[in-house]
Amino acid sequence: MPIKIYKPTTAARRNSNVNAYSELTTDKPEKSLIVRRKKTGGRNHTGWITCRHIGGGNKQFYRKMDFKRTKDGIKATVKTIEYDPNRTVYIALVEYADGEKRYILAPAAIKVGDVIESGTNADIEKTVGNAMPLEILPVGMEIHNIEAIPGQGGKLCRSAGSVARLIGKDNGLATIQLPSGEVRQIHWKCRATIGQLGNPDWINIRWGKAGRTRNRGIRPTVRGVAQNPVSHPLGGGEGRSGGGRHPVSKWGVSAKGGKTRNPRKNSSSKIIRRRMTTRYGESVLKRK
Repeated sequence: MPIKIYKPTTAARRNSNVNAYSELTTDKPEKSLIVRRKKTGGRNHTGWITCRHIGGGNKQFYRKMDFKRTKDGIKATVKTIEYDPNRTVYIALVEYADGEKRYILAPAAIKVGDVIESGTNADIEKTVGNAMPLEILPVGMEIHNIEAIPGQGGKLCRSAGSVARLIGKDNGLATIQLPSGEVRQIHWKCRATIGQLGNPDWINIRWGKAGRTRNRGIRPTVRGVAQNPVSHPLGGGEGRSGGGRHPVSKWGVSAKGGKTRNPRKNSSSKIIRRRMTTRYGESVLKRK
């Protein structure tokens, strides 16, 4: 079972569960593919906090990931399925026929011993995990780790359980339906990997207590109305009778659903249909 539930011996145990990590095959990363990750606590070089809610957490190593998948024509064998503290999805260590080792995002159906490859001559139907340009993939294929610019490396659809769908190709452009429901067009020379990403039950994890969140390096978020007037525009007051104002951020920017995207960003012409978010946080397609 991917999610493990303990007996409710405490209030935190009652309201929490953990990932069973049953798919993992080792807990030791490849030493040649890790680098030290220095923590900043959200502070810049002068010591000022420039990014809130960051601090603490366990020590971590960064795994060097292969998002480009450019070793064309050389088959690789999956050696291990591993945990990566820097992302929600599992990663797979693959060893190419020439002896080189790389980390890739692990699809849901991949297992140790599978053989994968990349490039225009890669098998389309046989193996999940093969990477190739979108112009080769058939319409309707489920994909992940999608490039936004050819040769840049995968940028779209990289989190646990994510999957996009290729729904059309025409005039050098591929039409992709993203997990949010947004439909976007990108150049069909961009590469993508076949299949859905693994660890789809990550979204069902209940952290249960503040300590588990602090171990992840996330500091608390204090409500604006609970702060002093000097700290937040919504702070202060004498209970509910003290008046108030419309919801705003710490810097006075309206928080009532206004658009924050740069209107001068030229990529908006590539978007066919934007997603809509309901007040319950669900993404739905915009009805025409």
